[in-house]
Amino acid sequence: MIKIAIDAMGGDYAPKEQVLGAMEAIDKIDDIQLILYGKEEEINKYLKPNSRIKVVNANHVIPMDEKNPIGAIRRHKDASMVMALDSVSNGENDAIVSSGATQALIAGAHIVIRRMKGFKRTAIAPVIPTVDNRSVILLDTGANLQIRPEHMLQQAYFATIYANKVLEIKNPRVGLINIGTEKGKGRELDQEVYELFLKTDLFEFSGNIEPKTILEPDCDILISDGFTANIVMKTIEGTAKGMGKILKNSLMSSFSGKLAGLLAKKNLIKFKKQMSAEEIGGAVIYGLQKPVIKAQGASKAYGFYNGIRQAANIVRNQVFETVEEYIKSESSGENE
Repeated sequence: MIKIAIDAMGGDYAPKEQVLGAMEAIDKIDDIQLILYGKEEEINKYLKPNSRIKVVNANHVIPMDEKNPIGAIRRHKDASMVMALDSVSNGENDAIVSSGATQALIAGAHIVIRRMKGFKRTAIAPVIPTVDNRSVILLDTGANLQIRPEHMLQQAYFATIYANKVLEIKNPRVGLINIGTEKGKGRELDQEVYELFLKTDLFEFSGNIEPKTILEPDCDILISDGFTANIVMKTIEGTAKGMGKILKNSLMSSFSGKLAGLLAKKNLIKFKKQMSAEEIGGAVIYGLQKPVIKAQGASKAYGFYNGIRQAANIVRNQVFETVEEYIKSESSGENE
């Protein structure tokens, strides 16, 4: 059985949506056990008894707007997030899913679970939607504002393993986000990364990818530094919401528009679903010793269920073990 720790108190709608998502996961996934960390009395309001779900009481909750995440992790050993992280670190559980405060989870993951030995920089890697309904990995979306080319090579390799084993993409291709497709474009960092990726035999490199093609890229993995990729991700989110509002306002402005909206209701629902982060589940933090999944803070039950499904797939397909073996071989090669 795959054992997954759940931070049941982290998130805008905790613990209700986390508990409902956990129960949905138990119903749909046969080979998992879930351990929910949080205020037992609150959790039990929504939980139906199940032999594959266990509740561990946690007295403290790290707030979503925590200003000192490192201090909070170190001070509150009885917080639901910290207890869940501890359980993964000591081997009680195989992975953790949390909708809690992003910076607190990242800090906690580094302090409690720690980086994979030899992995230089962790990365946050959500999966974004595309025009042709593919799953494309975007990294790094905020973990490293400054980074070196060799660190990005490790991250890109990790992403190719994840894309192959979890997203079932046969030969994942990596693209570098840049201001133009031509060789020599961009900052010094971009140019150095381009040359490094061009020479590697770890994955297929698709070259530079312009932001205007982000939703229909000629690759399966998009990579940049944390500053650039984070702006890209937030631009996608904001544009999707804005376009939805523009479309709704346009349709509601006239009788013919309302009629057209009614006729196109199924298509509009499909569009909304395709652009929803709930379909993905969460962002994986690459480069840690164990899987940590950051579900959206506003996750509802379905989105949180998908985060659990995602964690189970990672554990089941031994994604982290595969990358760890490569890092070990790379390190031994450097020492020879």
